[in-house]
Amino acid sequence: MTSTKIEEILTKANVNFELIRQDKPILTVEDAKEFYPIEKSAPTFILQSENGLVACITSFQNGRLDFAKLKELFGFIKLKMADKEKIKNELGYEVGTVPFFNLNIPCLFDNKLLKHDVVYGGTGDALLTLKIDPNDILKINNIIGRFE
Repeated sequence: MTSTKIEEILTKANVNFELIRQDKPILTVEDAKEFYPIEKSAPTFILQSENGLVACITSFQNGRLDFAKLKELFGFIKLKMADKEKIKNELGYEVGTVPFFNLNIPCLFDNKLLKHDVVYGGTGDALLTLKIDPNDILKINNIIGRFE
């Protein structure tokens, strides 16, 4: 996704945001620390459920996803990380570049993100990071459930 398209989508959604350009992709925690406070990182994981793909926008501070908890909270029978080829084929993104907006799939949202004034996450472009109010993430996604 181009920066122009990202700006168009987010401006139309009437949210405040900033795009941060990097000269290299963020592939590790150490890479991210060069550009923003890592505790405000909001990665988007794409999960496979019995009903199809589901996005999970979570706080970096959680560490690993608790699939058993998510299944219990939201009534999923099956839930696991989606296959990277399926993510690429169905959403058009490489793992590590998945944006936390404009996915057109159901989303789960980690309420821990709301304790931050802004959070940082993917845009679909490996060289761009989105800085946004976490409340605005709720406005621009199909949120089917929230958790902590």
